[in-house]
Amino acid sequence: MNRWKLLAIASLAISLSACSMLSQNKDKETKVDSTVSAEQLLKQGRDATKARDYEAAIKSFESLEARYPLGKFAEQAMLESAYAYYKYDEADTALDTIDRFMRMYPRSARIDYALYLRGLVNFNRGGSIVDRIFPRSFSDLDSVRKKEAFHDFQRLLTRHPDSKYAPDAAKRLGYLRNTLGGTEANIGKYYMKRGAYLAAFNRAEYTIKHHQGTPAVIDALQIKVCAARALKREKIASDAMRVLQLNFPNKTEFSCNFN
Repeated sequence: MNRWKLLAIASLAISLSACSMLSQNKDKETKVDSTVSAEQLLKQGRDATKARDYEAAIKSFESLEARYPLGKFAEQAMLESAYAYYKYDEADTALDTIDRFMRMYPRSARIDYALYLRGLVNFNRGGSIVDRIFPRSFSDLDSVRKKEAFHDFQRLLTRHPDSKYAPDAAKRLGYLRNTLGGTEANIGKYYMKRGAYLAAFNRAEYTIKHHQGTPAVIDALQIKVCAARALKREKIASDAMRVLQLNFPNKTEFSCNFN
């Protein structure tokens, strides 16, 4: 039996095991006392979150929302349930809850945290069960998730530059900018390997235009030179080489063999 068949069987077994555990957890639903006040439910949820019992925290927060939807604690409970869902590896539900929060409380004093949390969910969002067993580098993950996280952090910095979450968001934004640029450059290299020189050239152009200030621009300029030469566009290749020499004089020696 080859490696991929073994991997598929292992993944299926783990998936079935996870489903079984979830089913057992549902059978053991935590009862929430109907006489508990909104403030007590909020405290219970927070205590459960601190204890990393996110399932119990979610139950308390959602019970609070259901019983006291117009109370002063409902807004806070919704946001804290989103965080609990995030830590409970329920990314889609966490995002849905955050979006609902922003629709219902657009003027909330905690809207900056909602945007930051949305960025964190997308930034740390896991892939398939195979990704968890054999984790890939962040730059190999779905670029849609990275772009979502990028836009979330960008919105936070644009709308709430003085937020206490802004410094961390800025660091993550810089990291995302670099990795997104690297992803685009890697796609260009892949096209060069396949002999798809026009596609490689266009990808390099896109990277240069949209990812200025990142290391990926160096790779993109080199790809542009090589792709232009392969397409017999010597003037374009010379112009790209001149830009490379002016801006990155130590990166002018490279091979056009991307295999």
